[in-house]
Amino acid sequence: DARLSPTVTNKLAEEKPFAWFKSTMIDTVPAPYPGMGRRVYPGFVQLYSFMSMNAEKHQDAHKQYLEDLMKGDGDAAEKHLEFYDEYLSVLDLPEEFYLQTIDYVFQQYLLPKGELVHRGRPIQPGSIRDIGLLTVEGENDDISGIGQTQAAHTLCTGLSDDFKEDYVQPHVGHYGVFNGRRFREEIYPRVRAFIRRQEAGLEKDRDAA
Repeated sequence: DARLSPTVTNKLAEEKPFAWFKSTMIDTVPAPYPGMGRRVYPGFVQLYSFMSMNAEKHQDAHKQYLEDLMKGDGDAAEKHLEFYDEYLSVLDLPEEFYLQTIDYVFQQYLLPKGELVHRGRPIQPGSIRDIGLLTVEGENDDISGIGQTQAAHTLCTGLSDDFKEDYVQPHVGHYGVFNGRRFREEIYPRVRAFIRRQEAGLEKDRDAA
């Protein structure tokens, strides 16, 4: 639910009309690149948007990289390169996907309002009754504010508390929720343990039946 804990990204989506996103954020892939002629939300535009939100942080990271090189700290410098090799690898998004996301998620809020329809049928999260639901958010996420993902628990009214779990990871932002040391050491183990608990509960229910 993008209405909760609105971030800079959410506010931009509210302030600008839908037509602005279509005319400003979409472009055509030029020749001779693969996909030429397709209308996309270009990867370099996405990357600029992400980096400009935390420009000072990225500047400090690159300064630290140079200091590590001058100190001969090859391990720290290598970690920096590994991070940015992945961080800078951003793909174009198809026009249809990007604009639909802006419209449905960030402007009309169709899912949390109970108005989302797929192939003529309303989407009803409350009908979910036997699937584990784990939500994970980052304490410092400046793109998806805390509570926007947790809203899934409110929407899934058919699930008992035994099927639900929420976790907010301290000291990580949007990217750190699914990448990096804290993801590997703290978030992923929780996801794995949650899946195992759910599987064990289902097996227990089958045995009881």
